[in-house]
Amino acid sequence: MYRKIMVPVDGSQLAECVLPHVEALVRGSQVQEVVFVRVFEPFRPPSGGEVVLSEKDIARIDTEHRAAAEKYLQELMKRVSLGGIQPRWELLRGNVAETLADYATKNKVDLIVIATHGRSGVSRWVWGSVADRILRSACVPVLMIRAPGCVPGI
Repeated sequence: MYRKIMVPVDGSQLAECVLPHVEALVRGSQVQEVVFVRVFEPFRPPSGGEVVLSEKDIARIDTEHRAAAEKYLQELMKRVSLGGIQPRWELLRGNVAETLADYATKNKVDLIVIATHGRSGVSRWVWGSVADRILRSACVPVLMIRAPGCVPGI
């Protein structure tokens, strides 16, 4: 049923809590491809401040963010073991939720496996949730994995 799985990661331990679940999916099904995807948002200088950055400075910061994200993905691939499947990675630029949902559609992903803090109420409203936005905007099934230490409640 699931042949191509997309795993969004952001460099955090929370995002990586999905790894055992992905490994179990690979072992227990006919998965042929697992893609770890990281999206970095374009740098936007703070507005209204006294510090003004040049276009060159903004481009340099963007390049540094991209390099750090790429390094993380390369290191993650060294730690991931999925049996006979060699995972691959993609680094994308843009709005995180929209970019991930678009990638899933354009690349015929069968399942998205993503971690969530499990926030609710005001905290979720204030901070938002990338996982929640992906759940609502993606056209493929989304498996949301609660972070360890999640406290039940509404």
